[in-house]
Amino acid sequence: MTEDILINGPITQAVISSRLAMLGSRKNSGGHSVFIGQVREDIQDGRKVKAIEYSAYRTMVIKETENIISMIQSEFNDVKSVDILHSVGIVMAGEISMFVLISASHRHQAIEACSKTVELLKEKLPIWKKEIFEDNTHEWEQNPLA
Repeated sequence: MTEDILINGPITQAVISSRLAMLGSRKNSGGHSVFIGQVREDIQDGRKVKAIEYSAYRTMVIKETENIISMIQSEFNDVKSVDILHSVGIVMAGEISMFVLISASHRHQAIEACSKTVELLKEKLPIWKKEIFEDNTHEWEQNPLA
């Protein structure tokens, strides 16, 4: 299931819609929580971010994602499914780079598990971000850990 976590380029509306369309088949779930991460048009040192280029250590991303899913399902016994997508390659400001969908029997666990999943992904996945500015300079972003 985690084999397809990495998407080349932005996560499109069609991809998100297809994931949401599957919710009707999850008849054991009563609550779904979604996180959608979008590339911001930040300004750093007077330069505007136009895109982020994501790089990943693919085999470790799959392994860590499996570990995270296992941790979430252990901590939140009401969670029925965990769907995670993350971009690699170039994603322009305003485009989607991360998608997390948690389905659970009840909304509270879905919401809490979604938040925890996002934090664990940001902390543990070997995915690196190179910010590309409008003047075509770039800078590797340091991932601030909570």
